[in-house]
This record gives sequence, structure tokens and C-alpha cells, in this order.
Amino acid sequence: MTERNTMEKIIRLNKDNIDSEHICCAFSDKKCQESYALKKMWLKQQFDQGYTFRRIDARAKVFIEYCPAEYSWNPIAAPNYLAINCFWVSGQYKGQGYGKQLLQHAIDDAKAQHKSGLVTIVGTHKFHFMSDTKWLLKQGFVSCDATSTGFSLLTLKFDNNAPSPYFNAKAKQGTCDEKKGIVVYYSNRCAFTDYHVNNSLKETAKKRKLPLTIIKLETNEQAQAAPCPATIFGLFLNGNFVTTDLSVCMDSRFDKIVKII
Repeated sequence: MTERNTMEKIIRLNKDNIDSEHICCAFSDKKCQESYALKKMWLKQQFDQGYTFRRIDARAKVFIEYCPAEYSWNPIAAPNYLAINCFWVSGQYKGQGYGKQLLQHAIDDAKAQHKSGLVTIVGTHKFHFMSDTKWLLKQGFVSCDATSTGFSLLTLKFDNNAPSPYFNAKAKQGTCDEKKGIVVYYSNRCAFTDYHVNNSLKETAKKRKLPLTIIKLETNEQAQAAPCPATIFGLFLNGNFVTTDLSVCMDSRFDKIVKII
């Protein structure tokens, strides 16, 4: 038995190669193929604003996405920071050093662009579809802001005198303007969301006779003004934030996550 002694190389996706390369999530999920195409289209648009997508050269979910925070789809104020938007190492690739290698690419790019540091949104405790909080803290990130709904804003500063990033006021409230039934905010940042929001959740809400309002975030300006730090997917019930867990859309999971009062 031989141990893995070589690491898969890391590649960067761009407009020239994205049509022929996979984007890690949902590439083998037939029901999400339209959502998958929408994520690729979204990435093509974001590349023009300095968006970076790096992954290992393998059929695996091992990747990092980041961009200048001014153009991020997050309701934060973080001028001159690079925002990590999605960061994932799964399966057999955990514990192999890929997370540190991907993070180092982001650090190197941020320093080359003379950024003040990195910033990312996580759960105060681990949230679904968000990076591993404990791991990032071990890499030197520190919390610079938090919400009462369990979100934490982490930063890795290169310039200790730089202002600390913070959540926009609306995103800290934990409520949305629509107060009746289920309200979902989502975007094409994830290859799974469009299918599950517009198919699974619609069926789930109809079965329970719950009003459903779906708000799709189409621009980074809309995302930066969102009432939830999780702009990939955030579900509210009767105006109050509930979860980032996309599996709540499924009939078998909804009642386990959402408590109807």
C-alpha cells in the first residue's frame, strides 16, 4: 500500500476554459444541470470584475472562489480586501494540504494586488454551505463582526492599521421585510440553488399550504443590500431568519429544520 505522495495540480478557471472544465459542484447531478449552467454563466460575468476560481485538476469538490470585496455578493463593507466567497475541500482530499494550498493562492493574490487582507463570512458555529470556521481560525483569521443570527465575519489582515470589515446594518437584523410565510433569498452563486428553490421548495411549500416568496439576487448590488449574510441561500419564516441549509427545500427535511409556530 502506497501513500499519496504527489498532489493534484491547481488550475484556474477563466472565460477561455470554463466551457470545458467542471466547477466542482453538481457536475454529475442530472436534475441540477440547468442550475449548473447558470452558475457557469454567473462565473463568466464575474470574471470581468476580478473573480477568481481555483480548483484541483480532478473530478472533486476541492476549490476556492474569491474576488475584490467591492464586487462581492456579500452584504459587507470591506474596502481594499479580497473576499473569499466559497471554499471547500471534501472527501478523500481532506487532510492532504489542499486547503492550505488554495488559501495560499488567495493570500498571494491579495498581496500582489496590495490588499489590506482577506475577509469571509462563516457561521459562529458551522453553518451549512459555508467554510469551516474552526479551520480558518487556526490559519490566523479572527472575527471582526458578528450577527445575532449566528454569522461571523472573519478577516486575515496584512495591514493591522487597516479598518476592519463589517456587516451592513440590514444584514445584522435577522429579519426581512416580507412577514408572511416562507421567504427565500438566493443567487446563482451555487450550482444547486436554482433547481431546489424553484422545484423542491415550491412543492414543499405547496404541500404545507405555506405562502412562498422567492427573491432572486441578480446583481452584486442587490446581494450587498440583502437582509441575510448568506446570499447563496437564506430562508426566512414569517420575517425571521431560519437557515442557510439548502436541504430545507426538500419535503423530507423541511419539518426537521423549520419550526412552524
